Amino acid sequence: MSRVAKNPIKIVDGVNVTVEGNLVTVKGSKGELEFEMTESISLNIAEDTITVGYDENIQQSIALAGTTRSIVNNMIIGVSEGFEKKLELIGVGYRAKASGKLLELTLGFSHPIKYQLPPEVEVETPSQTEVVLKSHNKQILGQAAAEIRAFRPPEPYKGKGVRYADEQVKRKEAKKAAGAGA
Repeated sequence: MSRVAKNPIKIVDGVNVTVEGNLVTVKGSKGELEFEMTESISLNIAEDTITVGYDENIQQSIALAGTTRSIVNNMIIGVSEGFEKKLELIGVGYRAKASGKLLELTLGFSHPIKYQLPPEVEVETPSQTEVVLKSHNKQILGQAAAEIRAFRPPEPYKGKGVRYADEQVKRKEAKKAAGAGA
């Protein structure tokens, strides 16, 4: 029995949820999202709540019930409020500049990195060392943030690199020199 799938999902005002067969469509002020469920899982819409129904005899159905509930809940939050990820650039000369859907990063390489963002993702650079990504699709937003971070992940000795704003980087101590003449 899935503990996550038992929780009902509240439909926020201004959000329209439709289920046609296995296709769930969620429309709101920020956009529209679609998700295709497995046949063994069903969504029951009653007034302003959604409950997830699943076949307890099928192991895959039990496994995917909580995941489906989380995805539909994130879709509702995304089209009503949206999601945001903040990245920080830490290092001498590390800069970011946004122009439309293109993010130009200077990360200590011999050339600037030009990253083309997905159409669903918007970017802002409040300062040269901050990047703010916004989208109504949580999965695409997380993927774009991870790809930007992968250009120069934070290193453990000086902490330089691209990191999430709430990320804690474990620092290592530098190697000690061996005693002279011993």
